[in-house]
Amino acid sequence: MSEPAPPELSARALIARVARVYLAPRWKGWSGAMLAAICVALTSAWLVQLLRPATDQLLVHHVPRAIVILPVTLAVLALCRTIAQVTQATLVNRIGNGLVGDIQLQLFGKLVRADLAHLRTQHSGAFVSSVLYDAGLIREAATSGVINYTQHFLTTAGAVVVMVYNDWILSLVLLVAAPAASAIMRRFAKQTTKAAKGAMVETSALSTAIMESLDGVRVVKIENREAFEEARVAEVVRRREKHLVKGANARARAAPATELLMTLITAVVFAYAGWRSQHGGMSAGAFVSFIGALAMGSQSLRQLANLQTVFAEGMSAARRLFAALDVEPEIGDAAGAKPLDRAEGEITFEHVGFAYGTEGPAALRDVTLQVRRGETVALVGPSGGGKTTLLNLIPRFYDATEGRVRLDGHDVREVTLSSLRRQIALVTQEPFLFDDTIRANIAYARPDASRADIEAAARAAAAHEFITSLPAGYETGVGEAGARLSGGQRQRIAIARAFLKDAPILLLDEATSALDTESEAQVQAALKRLMAGRTTLLIAHRLSTVRGADRIYVIDKGRVVETGDHDSLVRAGGLYARLARTQDLEAV
Repeated sequence: MSEPAPPELSARALIARVARVYLAPRWKGWSGAMLAAICVALTSAWLVQLLRPATDQLLVHHVPRAIVILPVTLAVLALCRTIAQVTQATLVNRIGNGLVGDIQLQLFGKLVRADLAHLRTQHSGAFVSSVLYDAGLIREAATSGVINYTQHFLTTAGAVVVMVYNDWILSLVLLVAAPAASAIMRRFAKQTTKAAKGAMVETSALSTAIMESLDGVRVVKIENREAFEEARVAEVVRRREKHLVKGANARARAAPATELLMTLITAVVFAYAGWRSQHGGMSAGAFVSFIGALAMGSQSLRQLANLQTVFAEGMSAARRLFAALDVEPEIGDAAGAKPLDRAEGEITFEHVGFAYGTEGPAALRDVTLQVRRGETVALVGPSGGGKTTLLNLIPRFYDATEGRVRLDGHDVREVTLSSLRRQIALVTQEPFLFDDTIRANIAYARPDASRADIEAAARAAAAHEFITSLPAGYETGVGEAGARLSGGQRQRIAIARAFLKDAPILLLDEATSALDTESEAQVQAALKRLMAGRTTLLIAHRLSTVRGADRIYVIDKGRVVETGDHDSLVRAGGLYARLARTQDLEAV
């Protein structure tokens, strides 16, 4: 049975985890940015308060020495605030970009080590979106969001202190409006949170749609489906745009609503101040300082309202991030697992059963077979019979749900995963090449291999001649998935990679089925050299490639239905014989 999904983390738990995992290692820089934010808030409040003596002493009472002292004080405070602002921005940028890098590396590390079964549950576009998009949202919330929130909150508090100092009665009257401002921000925060969640879901869908269209571009073009793909992506864009507009509208309404409230408050202040000044209760300086503090507080309140969206998006992204990071791979080293030295190469399946998922049909049922050291054993049968699934159980891409798979007598689940996979080389029907040089692709399993070893592997794979004919030779870039090379060239580079790895076990999954006759002949010759002295388990639909196998297992509907060599299986008149007749491969 599958394990229940973990409960969704609360906002408090998310904040605590982000702080512990990503901010705590940067506490010095983060603390410095916070101190700079506090300095900005304090100097801002002080500058506003200085408007009172500046107005009274310079404009009303004309105090001589104030002409020097007050401007110098204002200049010094302004300089201090500027230094603090630059320091804050510099530290926030450094912390934020470092945090994004950590998140992206952590997410990628989790994905590249994840079980294939888990990776099959989502499109790769969703993972790409999480790595690129969610990390930035968390950065904004955890660094500039928190620090700017602190700055604007303290600036608002400083403005309140200045207002109380200048006229405490009027300040108390105005503070009655605080619950109204808070209610406005809470209302719009809920709207932006909902919109942010929807936008992130559609961002993943957009990444998926674009990647699928580009990956399948040849199918799109041959079927004249460009317009359909445009419409499909346009629909996702419209859904995403709808959520983004909702969030933007919520933000757009929040700031004017707060501003309207503050404007009404300002009108009350003017009316009250006019009345007080007529009765000698408020000086011009006090009034100017009060209005300045009110304006500063209003601006900070608007910023606090806008930051609600940043926090909402950051919290949604953090939930997605930790949901991905908390998925532990089921396939890993068991307690007490031991490293495997170079294997002899004997592979045994003992009553193996397997199903993809807990509710899926069985892909393998009670499969028992053996591959002795140095043997070449073939798996044949109709498509979907379970042949590739069998191959995938040997390097533990999946684990058998019933029975055991053994290598040299060891249960593959009882040896370390890295040592197990060092024993195996894999060549598939569609070999994957990285967008790098030919040299790097051949040396992928042995990055420390010498130039001579790489070229020797290429010669053994019949690849050296075509490689050296290229302008850049071994330094030629192969393009995305090897797109600049032909199918036969890609396959020979994959074989050269297997030669260089020099593993005792070779798995071949339809290694020549996608090639033309000339390329197949070259690849077959290279494979024959590669198979020499190695235990080989191969899958092939072209039965001509398995005639020389020491033993053939016929797999149908997840079971072994026949065993023997080519001639004996043809004489038996079963499923293999029927497949052979369709390919004109009767016994000779």
